Amino acid sequence: MKLESDVIKAQAGDRHAFVLLMRSIETDMYGMAYSILQNDDDCADALQETMIQAYQSLSSLREPKFFKTWIFRILINKCNQIHRKRKATVDMASLHYEPSVSGDEYGQVELRQVVDQLDESMRVVVTLRYFQDMQIREISDCLDISESAVKTRLHRARKALINMLQYSGEGKAKLNESY
Repeated sequence: MKLESDVIKAQAGDRHAFVLLMRSIETDMYGMAYSILQNDDDCADALQETMIQAYQSLSSLREPKFFKTWIFRILINKCNQIHRKRKATVDMASLHYEPSVSGDEYGQVELRQVVDQLDESMRVVVTLRYFQDMQIREISDCLDISESAVKTRLHRARKALINMLQYSGEGKAKLNESY
């Protein structure tokens, strides 16, 4: 696999290979960061800090095939650090009232926007599973929780999404029930 060969090259000191690695997963990493932080500036900070730590710690990665799980774990930890810091301050922009969406616009709600409304623990597993195509075991390793906890969160998230989609008029048809 190209990803694994780039990891091996990067571990050997090839900076260009590391840049290629980061470019290949940059969009996925941003999506994951946004699902936790929901703020572009914080996402940029989390990605930058993740890339720096990954570059400095790449030699500690024992199995190149687990690179994506490894870097997502770093990213999630960085996002959680930023989230904790941000929680301590009040974001004045979040205090503004936003008018509700009219009935005609409910049909245009995208699944990603609905997922962003989930509780963070459910939003993260849904993002990793359905937007990053990670397996249950990879998510378990990445979040340092049991596989059964991942499955439980996915089940609860699917139920919540079904309820939200029904409320918004999207219906059940758009949600894949498979693990």
